Amino acid sequence: MRNSRLLSLAVAATTVLALAACSSGAAGSNSGPDVPPAEEGAFPVTIEHAYGETTITEQPLRVATVAWANHEVPLALGIVPVIQEKVTWGDDDGDGILPWVTEKLDELGAEPPALYDPTDGIDFEAISDAAPDVILAAYSGLTEEEYETLSKIAPTIAFPDVAWATSLEDVITMNSAALGFPAAGAELIDQMQSDVADALAAYPALEGKKVLFSYIDPADLSQIGFYTTYDTRPNFLESIGFPLPEIVAEESAKSETFYVTVSAEEADRFSDVDVFVTYGDDPEAFIAQLQADPLLSQIPAIAEGRIAVLQNSTPLAASANPSALSIGWGLDDYFAILAGPLAAQAG
Repeated sequence: MRNSRLLSLAVAATTVLALAACSSGAAGSNSGPDVPPAEEGAFPVTIEHAYGETTITEQPLRVATVAWANHEVPLALGIVPVIQEKVTWGDDDGDGILPWVTEKLDELGAEPPALYDPTDGIDFEAISDAAPDVILAAYSGLTEEEYETLSKIAPTIAFPDVAWATSLEDVITMNSAALGFPAAGAELIDQMQSDVADALAAYPALEGKKVLFSYIDPADLSQIGFYTTYDTRPNFLESIGFPLPEIVAEESAKSETFYVTVSAEEADRFSDVDVFVTYGDDPEAFIAQLQADPLLSQIPAIAEGRIAVLQNSTPLAASANPSALSIGWGLDDYFAILAGPLAAQAG
């Protein structure tokens, strides 16, 4: 079920949003627009996932979501969840909601949904109190025990195959089908593809480049951590035409983990990387630190300064893990950061 292509996001109105504006369908507990009527023949629907299958017999009006970004699919379809997880990384104003979600809520004329704090795990009590008709978790790392607990509250959609490895395409497809909008979900995906292609065309320096999305701990340069194709960050880049560095392809073929580390003594395995992408608090200082390291400086991309640093815990850094609303919000800025080191080198 896992697809090889990740897709971008559309913030423009869709036909579903047009329906939402004139629908007299039943409203959820939020103060936003009424829930638009489901597509004809959408129910019953059975969705397969890692823990079996979930059948939904009628249109859910009260939508709960857990984990990262699942709430953005109903929002893109004009549906405001009754409860979602509070954002704990990338939130720039402390309200627990990322800016592209705030923009969508404003567009819909809706109040923010209830939020639960995920610091100690899923707040099952808060979700139960919200009385949802469905719980969306297509992109998540739900354990089987968590899935079973949630399923006692409402029909729950878990990830398809591997924890935290659901492509953006599958997140949209699974969640939109559960809500009764399979065709609208497909249209959203098509529009996103077009938007990404248009944005990428403005950065020809990126064409054919091998980009490695990493996390390097400045306190421990003995290890190089990076994300495999099971993670949405490199999966998105691959889906829009970026070839994989050899080490990413090799490590992705060995296991089903979304993140791996290798010793810095294996620096030669990164020789074909054109751009290193990583997170950092002080980009200039971090780049200088990497270039001063005797092992990491053996990697051509690092030695030559082809390093794109996303400022830690910012909305733009969060948007690099693509979701149904985030890509359109920060896509140009993201591509500009990736292309920056190449442009500097060419200059």
